[in-house]
Amino acid sequence: MKEKEVILTVEGLKKLEDELELLKSVRRREVAERIKQAIGFGDITENSEYEDAKNDQAFIEGRIITLEKMLRNARIIDDENIGTEVVGVGSTVLLKDLECSEEFEYTIVGSIEADPSRNKISNESPVGKAILGQPKGSIVEVNVPAGMLKYQIVDILSKALHAAG
Repeated sequence: MKEKEVILTVEGLKKLEDELELLKSVRRREVAERIKQAIGFGDITENSEYEDAKNDQAFIEGRIITLEKMLRNARIIDDENIGTEVVGVGSTVLLKDLECSEEFEYTIVGSIEADPSRNKISNESPVGKAILGQPKGSIVEVNVPAGMLKYQIVDILSKALHAAG
């Protein structure tokens, strides 16, 4: 079965690489030391420190495997190739909610980097799917549990202009 492509910005790639490095170089050593200390306490059959350390070790190793797999399947979105003609992954978009006339600014990212609290929405989210490939001025409908939302794509911002502003 083909592994799923992971879409990342340069910033997202760096974040994953940094986390992987921390897990491999620091966290592995820390948990190994905790296991060693817990074994030093004697009988490990009813040793909660040993159990906690082993659980942490399993989590860390699992996360390392996950990160390595994501990085192996990464496709990097290059800021230079993000246009302002149509919405794509990496685009920063100004949307207007046509019901309440409120405007929102979102950056479309891969699902790994999605963070709605920082206005980063996934290309796989309902809003992300609806606006991908759409030009400035388009009106899109998004089916959400609360009903149908209508947004107008007011602007597709260039990365250079957005960084300056």
